[in-house]
Amino acid sequence: MPDYVLTNEELSHMVDTNDEWITTRVGIKERRILKGEGLGSSYMGAIAVERLLANTGTAKDEVELVICATSNPDYRFPSTASIISHKAGLTNCYAYDIQAACAGFIVALQAANAYIRGGLYKKVIVVAAEMMSSMTNYDDRSTCPLFGDAAAAVMVEPTEDQTVGIIDGVYHVDGEGLSHLVMKAGGSAYPASHATVDAHEHFVYQEGRAVYKHAVTDMLTSSLDVMKRNNLTVDQIDWFVPHQANLRIIEAVGGRIGVSTDKVLVNIQYRDNTSAASIPLCLDENKDKLKKGDKIVLTAFGAGFTWGAMYIVWDC
Repeated sequence: MPDYVLTNEELSHMVDTNDEWITTRVGIKERRILKGEGLGSSYMGAIAVERLLANTGTAKDEVELVICATSNPDYRFPSTASIISHKAGLTNCYAYDIQAACAGFIVALQAANAYIRGGLYKKVIVVAAEMMSSMTNYDDRSTCPLFGDAAAAVMVEPTEDQTVGIIDGVYHVDGEGLSHLVMKAGGSAYPASHATVDAHEHFVYQEGRAVYKHAVTDMLTSSLDVMKRNNLTVDQIDWFVPHQANLRIIEAVGGRIGVSTDKVLVNIQYRDNTSAASIPLCLDENKDKLKKGDKIVLTAFGAGFTWGAMYIVWDC
């Protein structure tokens, strides 16, 4: 996590907003912002990977693949994963990016799972690195309170115990969501120009009501789908970990599923929406609560729209 804390109080001096307005609508009190010239998502991602290697006792030459989930790459090319690998001193691996917006972590985790189950690799790192402040318009009171910067990483490797680990996942995409949540310019359809910069089209554009409606419906249905496919009842869920986008969305999805609030992991109040990094960050910050054998449902929703849910059994 970056050191700099941007509070609602400080935001109120930057844009027409206040702590009560933000807290009431999205449940956020503060967010972390990466400061420093030339620093990007890879800076945080490399730190997360290095800490993961230290915590797991993994030698750098053992890592065979790095998958980076990000909507905020350092550059259009090369991949942020390649930069992270280089900064972390990983010289024996391949690396690439996945862009699935806020759903990026569970999509990348499913890809890592496929590589492991297929026998192609034995140690895969999934790192979600998001410098969301780089695409946030701090003159837009409707979006600037929503996003923060963070990175988190996990190791995926084989296990002989088939009752633990990544069990199943369901994923969906609907390109009809393009107009509701998008960065309008900077890609090949609308390359950067004086006109696009002047129109503030290189920042997040979001139609809040439409996104809220789809996020609640889609995370709900995908969570119920993965539960049904695995004969998992609400009472059997030990932890429910939704993408940390908006406290009202989290409460709506958890409430409609019927999960008790004490089983819903939440850190959005002090971390904000960190896009693909939100789920692994939330898991890490609550790891002392988790025990081997815990049944966990992860769910996420992002631009596209793209969404899904994953069922895992904790193995730590």
